[in-house]
Amino acid sequence: MDITQEIAIYIHRFHNLDLFQQGWYQLKISARWEDDVDGTSGTPARVVQYEAPDLGTDDICGIWRIDDIENSFYTQPFRIKYARQDVFLSIMVSFNLSLGKFEGPPTSAVILKFDLMFVPLSVNRSELQASLDSGSAAIHEFRIPPKALIGLHSYCPVHFDVFHAVLVDTSVHISLLKTGSSVATGSGSGVINNSEDRDGDTVGVLPKDAGVLGSMDANQAAIFKAVLAARDILFEELKTVSKAIDRVLDVADITFDLHDKGMSGLPAEMVSADAVVMGPDKSATGEAISTEKILISSSKNDTLPSFHYLCSQILHLWNTFLKFHRANKKSILEYLRDAWGADRRAEWSIWMVYTKIDLPHHYIHSGTDEMSHPSAHRRVSSLWKLSGDPAQSAALRAELHRRSIAQMKINSCSIQDMHIFGDPSTIPIVIVERVVNAPRRTASVNSYFANLGKKDLKVFGGGYSLDDNKKAYGTGLQRNSRVLKMVVFVHGFQGHHLDLRLVRNQWLLLDPTVEFLMSEANEEKTSGDFREMGQRLAQEVIAFLKKKMDKISRSASLKSIKLSFVGHSIGNIIIRTALSESIMEPYLPYLYTYMSVSGPHLGYLYSSNSLFNSGLWLLKKFKGTPCIHQLTFTDAPDLENTFLYQLCKHKTLANFRNIVLLSSPQDGYIPYHSARIELCQASSSDNSKKSKIFLEMLNNCLDQIRAPSSKHRVFMRCDVNFDTSTQGRNLNTFIGRAAHIEFLESDFFARFIMWSFPELFR
Repeated sequence: MDITQEIAIYIHRFHNLDLFQQGWYQLKISARWEDDVDGTSGTPARVVQYEAPDLGTDDICGIWRIDDIENSFYTQPFRIKYARQDVFLSIMVSFNLSLGKFEGPPTSAVILKFDLMFVPLSVNRSELQASLDSGSAAIHEFRIPPKALIGLHSYCPVHFDVFHAVLVDTSVHISLLKTGSSVATGSGSGVINNSEDRDGDTVGVLPKDAGVLGSMDANQAAIFKAVLAARDILFEELKTVSKAIDRVLDVADITFDLHDKGMSGLPAEMVSADAVVMGPDKSATGEAISTEKILISSSKNDTLPSFHYLCSQILHLWNTFLKFHRANKKSILEYLRDAWGADRRAEWSIWMVYTKIDLPHHYIHSGTDEMSHPSAHRRVSSLWKLSGDPAQSAALRAELHRRSIAQMKINSCSIQDMHIFGDPSTIPIVIVERVVNAPRRTASVNSYFANLGKKDLKVFGGGYSLDDNKKAYGTGLQRNSRVLKMVVFVHGFQGHHLDLRLVRNQWLLLDPTVEFLMSEANEEKTSGDFREMGQRLAQEVIAFLKKKMDKISRSASLKSIKLSFVGHSIGNIIIRTALSESIMEPYLPYLYTYMSVSGPHLGYLYSSNSLFNSGLWLLKKFKGTPCIHQLTFTDAPDLENTFLYQLCKHKTLANFRNIVLLSSPQDGYIPYHSARIELCQASSSDNSKKSKIFLEMLNNCLDQIRAPSSKHRVFMRCDVNFDTSTQGRNLNTFIGRAAHIEFLESDFFARFIMWSFPELFR
């Protein structure tokens, strides 16, 4: 009973998201047992080129190859010249891993290793391959647990690291096969086979002198059960995939003429040609066939033929699947990708804690305010009592969850990304508070243009009119209608326009059709007045929108617009200031998702970080930085005349359909309550005018979030708690800068949130 583990990896395309350098790239793939020290377990057994690469272009050099020394597979080298470039590889490589050392089914996981090889464009083509072999630029590993090795069909995206932001669309297909089995390949493919029949027949013929087994030991019984389970999984997956992509698979293609295979000595349930047609482990009468029943029914002369029979079934089903996959590769990949996306929320819930809270429908005020003005007019009297420091409570909650993960035995049946599962305790913990009862202000969400009059539409896009579009191209039925989805990313204080590129990349992975603007209008100008920065951003957004709308109008009709914003730190204040500009008013009904990454929405009226406050004081004293004065409410003698107080009166949040506020209790640069737009502990016991101003700002912001409507808005607060144990004790961690910058240097939190709530970002 010799069986082999076969892992087939289909590589569809190489998509450049954000590689820093042009050059020649190549993928190297290898497979090994997790407990194998020398790492030479996996052997490339077969390569099938689905589509011949266009060797006439200058972007592909040479062909794929196999390294017999390292037992690894290399794709053909390809040249990357620009962002969001696609290179379609369309190739499947299969690795065989011997199960001999286990004396039964696999008990060790398999590690799939992807190496990204790179050389600059200046390298001569004659020296290209030698240069590529010199070393890896990036590595990404996946772990396939033992349970998944029985049978699996899964999407497997390869992302490498933050410095090599690419997406390699791959899928992994796994089964157990009898050692020495041959596999059909189809014509026109480059193939390496272990063995092959003269006529290319894919179904193995049972030996007539199969031998006699006196009895089955525990290992043999385990192998038999594993092979039976592999057949069941393969059969079910074949039916599921064919149904999902709406491709009818002829039943005749997966039935057997068993009587021609010398199987008359097997149990009737096994011999029946309906055994496969009816489904795995089902007889012609529909009765379930258990492994024990097969073993009991088989005489000692029939045990080995039964095993060979099952292996023949698996081989036939495996070849049927491979042929089916080759004929429908794109549809199958899309189906597996959708299934993978749907499963991420469940898998990543290990690092996410979900809670629901009610957004108060009344005016928030302090207890001292109620006592000093008992007869004052209010909608509802309410007092929020805060016990303890909310930031410390949130950090403690996350730390307790992190400790529980460290003690957790993760038992997964799916492919595990080793960037995440390699050291689970170092991954950020995200505590999601999804606020209910947060209705949306606008009356209709079916049409983004419903609330605009003709006058507004004429202003839209700087003279562009949706009515003009309809006149020129009819109602849009004659041409394709498109939705313009645009996301604007705005950096923080003294930031760079690429600061939020990791968040942008995750958004592009979720929705490749989105247009994005990495705002440069305020780069090296963030020390000035927020009013000027907001005006520059508004003008930049309008110009970019008009450009994209004009481009769409030349080939299609514009159906609607979804305009989203992502801001980091004071970039959020710049966004809200831009939205308060009069030139942005015609665009407000199209606002879709707003993601605030650690933004000081309520300023620094209450800031407990004394060291950081000292830094702000120095900036005001010696630099005269206007935006710092505005954030600390020292830009006017009267607090009611300060910039931030007046900004909170503008309904800058009221038109967004989705609002996501990201905060971190470890971030000492931004007050915790300010990033979350919630009540501050210090203000709840303050009896000064400062408390009154703070509460008015808070209520003005919450009024916009709870704006009445027949539809409900999604409002989430997400606490991100990073692992700072490897950063040591230094000034950055002491003042909270490490966590503030970690938002820009890590994309795990964005990956978790976006893939868990994809409806907010599509």
